[in-house]
Amino acid sequence: MVLLSRISHTPFLPVKSSLPLSIQSSFASHCQLGHGIVRKNLNDNNNNKLHHHHREQLQLVAVRNKAKLGTRVKCRASEKFKNISSEEPQNDNTTVLQLLLWAAEGVYIVWLFLLPYAPGDPVWAISQDTINSLLGLSLNFFFVLPLINSIGVHLLESPVIHPMEEGLFNFVIGWTLMFAPLLFTDRKRNRFKGSLDVLWGFQMFLTNTFLIPYMAIRLNKADTESSPKEPSKLEAVMVDSAPVVGLIGGVVCTLCLAWACFGRMDGNFGSLTDRWEYFLGYLGSDRLGYAFIWDICLYTIFQPWLIGDNIGNVNESSVNTVSKLRFVPVVGLVAYLLSLDPAEEL
Repeated sequence: MVLLSRISHTPFLPVKSSLPLSIQSSFASHCQLGHGIVRKNLNDNNNNKLHHHHREQLQLVAVRNKAKLGTRVKCRASEKFKNISSEEPQNDNTTVLQLLLWAAEGVYIVWLFLLPYAPGDPVWAISQDTINSLLGLSLNFFFVLPLINSIGVHLLESPVIHPMEEGLFNFVIGWTLMFAPLLFTDRKRNRFKGSLDVLWGFQMFLTNTFLIPYMAIRLNKADTESSPKEPSKLEAVMVDSAPVVGLIGGVVCTLCLAWACFGRMDGNFGSLTDRWEYFLGYLGSDRLGYAFIWDICLYTIFQPWLIGDNIGNVNESSVNTVSKLRFVPVVGLVAYLLSLDPAEEL
């Protein structure tokens, strides 16, 4: 190959050759042809190397782009759980808020259970009349017994209690019922190390006595070392049946308002004005009714707070609606439970 290359670039000197002219011409043509073939092969080899190198570069770029895309997908997939697994900074505002919540818990217990200054009897001096009233309200839970009696079934007679008392009692209990799926889908629930089943169970009886501490504990720093808890049977049922729970709670709370105004019309409880006057007197003389007003005020604060922190659990088409309705007592919680997205449940 070197020889042919040199021959092709070396001019033929006008020397006299012993070969015939036709042979000389043929030899020169073959030399030039050989040089062309060699040069073509070299160019082809170089082109093949360039193409191979170009393909390697394209493959490398594709791998890098795929890696970047995978990283973005992974980040988006973990975005849903960032409120659970990521460690959020404990700033001064969070600390102050926690202190306020623990202070509210202390005031709630001391003022409503222990001190004699609030209307009605404290726990340590509770009267028999208060106990009987509480038992009667419990028997009329969600108006089941009064409604059964109203259709002629009298296996157990419903205690006759003022409709305003029954309406207020069942309104708070119905609202508390709907807090179960909300707590079980809270993205910060794992910061509470106890049993949410037990906490909500006590909340059904003592309302904010247990909800206030939960609201304070969920503001703790995220524990990145602990693994998420396995859902309990109660949690699974409440979350799977969240729309049903929302409908039941919403119907009960609506029925409470109607019952307070129009229930037991044959019981000589008076007109709407008479019932309203009784209601005001009831709040000023009964510790249970007075405490329920506290519960309504606190639920009105905690409901939009919890829903706002967990708005990502709602269907995308309902986010705007739930975001606005969450500030409406009871209605916002019903909207949240009806709009839960099973794909976003934790």
